[in-house]
Amino acid sequence: MPLMSTDANAVLTTPIPAEHVVTLTRGMTLLFAFAVSVMIVNLSAAQPLTAPIAHSLGIPPALSGLVATLPQLGYALGMVFLVPLADLTENRRLAVTTTFVCAVMLVLAGLAPNASVFLLAACVAGTTSCAIQVLVPLAASMAHPDRRGSAVGSVMSGLMLGILFSRPLASTVAGHFGWRSFYVLMGTLDALVAVVLLVKLPQRRPDFGHSYGVLIRSLWALWQRERVLRRYAVSAAFVMAAFSAFWTGVAVLLVQPPFALAGVAGTVVAPLAGRAGDKGYGVVGMRIAHVVLLAGILLAGIAGAGWFGFDIRSHPFLALGLLVLAAITIDAGAVGDQTIGRRAVNMLMPEARSRLNGLFVGVFFVGGSVGAAGAGLAWAMAGWTGICALCLGFVALAFAGDVAARTLRH
Repeated sequence: MPLMSTDANAVLTTPIPAEHVVTLTRGMTLLFAFAVSVMIVNLSAAQPLTAPIAHSLGIPPALSGLVATLPQLGYALGMVFLVPLADLTENRRLAVTTTFVCAVMLVLAGLAPNASVFLLAACVAGTTSCAIQVLVPLAASMAHPDRRGSAVGSVMSGLMLGILFSRPLASTVAGHFGWRSFYVLMGTLDALVAVVLLVKLPQRRPDFGHSYGVLIRSLWALWQRERVLRRYAVSAAFVMAAFSAFWTGVAVLLVQPPFALAGVAGTVVAPLAGRAGDKGYGVVGMRIAHVVLLAGILLAGIAGAGWFGFDIRSHPFLALGLLVLAAITIDAGAVGDQTIGRRAVNMLMPEARSRLNGLFVGVFFVGGSVGAAGAGLAWAMAGWTGICALCLGFVALAFAGDVAARTLRH
């Protein structure tokens, strides 16, 4: 039996048309960055609100994790079933529609009379938040190929800022006005973003020429064909696993002020990593990102587990400072790896850019889930030492990929 359908093969053997380059202005770059920064809040802000939402809606403690898990699950579904539509339908309409539906679902979540309505609305809001991954390749398609990495990095800076401020914003709004007000506020912001996107985004009509079923089946064919995609997606998955395991282990410390600025590194590293890719240093840059990630994990082991003879009890403030530095360093390494990978993937087949981006994000999203799940077991077995050892294992796999990919050209 063939590995891929005849239709899917036909999709991949169709001559690649010349890509029409539309100038990505500084103003449009800022719009893309702002839009994704608002949308990403929908996914990451639920974590600090889990307890008040569960208490308010009567969700049992054993099921309270659904408050934060369902938006993430919905996002994964959106990556598989909605994002590929950007290679089939007009992109502006798709981005505006999904963003507006997300806005409606967020407002519904804020007004939900019971847990069932809230969880359904939160899941659908997560699904339609995948508009982020419609905008990122759209921005890449508008940029000149020589500056595509910089464009992706700049948009990713907005994404990192959204993640950075999502938890403090959610906690502050919920603390003063209640968690329902936060969801209504985010729904209003998403609706405003949808209106601005409708007015400002250019139209982009892909020339796919096949049905939605063929589109979805072609995902596996793309994965088989594109070695660059597999290389960077798997690397990003290992790095994201280490990143998620670290942050799951220190979740109890996230409310402390020093950690509030840890994500700033990502806003600086993303555009720098993108420029490195534009100048042909993608492979070297990714290896540097892995070294940075390794350094961050070693710092975390020193600060939290007393590696290399460090006395935590005698130097508690120094330990906290090292842990903050570790968080910043790990963040920088993860964002650098991801940005370089996005740039490489977005340089592949222009007519399949959204599907390739969806596969890339979906794979490293799986890696993040594995890291978060493994962190609980690692903590139970060996505490913070177990968390750091797990992270080192994932980084070792990323380095193994570097060694295996020495001859990879892109």
